[in-house]
Amino acid sequence: MFYYEEDGSVRIVIADDQKHARQGLRALLAAELADVEIREAADGAEADRLAAEFQPDLILMDVRMPVLGGIAATRRIKQRQPGVKILVHSLDPCAAGEAISAGADAFVGKCEEPATLLRVVGDLLAGSACVPCVPIVESGGDETGTRG
Repeated sequence: MFYYEEDGSVRIVIADDQKHARQGLRALLAAELADVEIREAADGAEADRLAAEFQPDLILMDVRMPVLGGIAATRRIKQRQPGVKILVHSLDPCAAGEAISAGADAFVGKCEEPATLLRVVGDLLAGSACVPCVPIVESGGDETGTRG
């Protein structure tokens, strides 16, 4: 199901300020990928540095992190390394538009099933065009798109 580099390995960075979230994603990906090397970042600045040093195939990026948020980190990384795939993974489904505008290749809400996340990861690693996976959220507030 997953794409592999010629040497058979996949390089992934997991950027999330919550250690348990990084560990859970690491376990999920390691169980699905035969030969994966995973690095972890606790903030967007660390993700940016790891992207430059580690040259990952894929970055799973949280939105709200200290030092540098995931949207700003995505923008920086994509400007320097447009070929790296970035999947933004957040509790805030409203962040999807910002993530895609910043250059993210996909968005998956943290409330989605692990199978959905794995499917999108597989699509991105296979080089498929990936439609952002955004849960539909009923809005009871301002429909203008402005923030209050």
